[in-house]
Amino acid sequence: MDEMEQKYKRMTEPPVEKLICRLAVPCIISMLVTSFYNMADTYFVGMLKSNAATGAVGVVFSMMAIIQAMGFFFGQGSGNYISRELGKKNYTEASHMAATGFFSALATGLLICILGQLFLEPLAFLLGSTPTILPHTEAYLRVILLGAPWMTASLVLNNQLRFQGSASYAMVGIVSGAILNIALDPLLIFVFNLGIAGAGWATIISQFVSFCLLLYGCTRGSNIHISIRNVRLKWHYFRMIIRGGLPSLARQSLASIATICLNHAAQPYGDAAIAAMGVVQRITMFGASTMLGFGQGFQPVCGFNYGAGLYSRVKAGFWFCVRVSFAFLIAVGVIGCLFAPKLISLFRDDPDVIEFGMWALRFQCATIWVQSWVVMSNMTMQSIGRAVPATFLAVARQGLFFIPAVLLLPPVLGALGIQMAQSAADLLTFLCAIPIQLRVLRSFGSDKPSR
Repeated sequence: MDEMEQKYKRMTEPPVEKLICRLAVPCIISMLVTSFYNMADTYFVGMLKSNAATGAVGVVFSMMAIIQAMGFFFGQGSGNYISRELGKKNYTEASHMAATGFFSALATGLLICILGQLFLEPLAFLLGSTPTILPHTEAYLRVILLGAPWMTASLVLNNQLRFQGSASYAMVGIVSGAILNIALDPLLIFVFNLGIAGAGWATIISQFVSFCLLLYGCTRGSNIHISIRNVRLKWHYFRMIIRGGLPSLARQSLASIATICLNHAAQPYGDAAIAAMGVVQRITMFGASTMLGFGQGFQPVCGFNYGAGLYSRVKAGFWFCVRVSFAFLIAVGVIGCLFAPKLISLFRDDPDVIEFGMWALRFQCATIWVQSWVVMSNMTMQSIGRAVPATFLAVARQGLFFIPAVLLLPPVLGALGIQMAQSAADLLTFLCAIPIQLRVLRSFGSDKPSR
């Protein structure tokens, strides 16, 4: 256990600001590359010069969000628990949780694949496809569903490695798959003439490569090795996964439902509106990626030190992350507002798409800074096992506020209601997050004596 002891010291003794920055660098790289990953399909499909094809990518994005939701559920749920147990030096318990979370996600992904293939057409319409978009949606969705098992399992491995303080291993797996995806997209779409299905094949092949590299990373150094012998089908482990992963499941699932509602709300304005909102989602995701990666660098620090009873380090880390991410998001918001038309045109150089998406992007950039408090608060509560407030914040943004906004504003404001719905939801979530997080921070006691 010498390597485990050394990792414990590395996570609980250095200055918390330097430690977060060191762990955040590979996380930020992973998040940025993942954003390119998600944007690549939209970019290359946009070169097919078809609003219907571009719209189909946006429609299927909500299904990918569901697959990701399950991966984050098992990954964050098991990872949060693993980091706290490593902080308590309960290494055997952490190994049992790692295996249980991984194989549960693999089985869930297989179930999604089977059910999705059986009900492909009704699923496509449920996701918000129009009759004109349907052929493209089915071609893309059919392939994406094949990769569901290893897509969910990859996210579990990625999160478990991060929560062990081994973000560099997670980065290698994610970055390698993303680079491969970007290379395969034009090859399969244009050279092999597979069209939008080629984008799907590029995604699932590259995701499989990521999965293999992440699994290999778990065998290196002091990382917990994944073994089916360590699986424990006991309520205790699933209860801990639910406590730690429910906020992620709620957030990701509601993001999918919100996208479906957005697609349906945009239907009266044509395929150009659906395509525009799909492009805006990709751009804003990229803009927030650095902030999310920075927060992911904080999560293992938060979990380890909370488990070790070093509450002052948890609070210092939180405030540091809020300050840095706030300054960064202000800069991102200004750039997004100024260059919105050019950013939209990179993905779909169509006047109707640019006009509709430009204002939606500017509204979201104007309020993106609130995510510095909301996301860091959510990550803190999730890492320390405060499931109820963490889940509420996760539900609030896309469920409690966005879905009603995108359903109620368009009948009153028309297209403007669709374009400003996300910004309205973000501001309301921010107002809720302030008192909730301050109460959590005040609940921390004095540091416990070192073990």
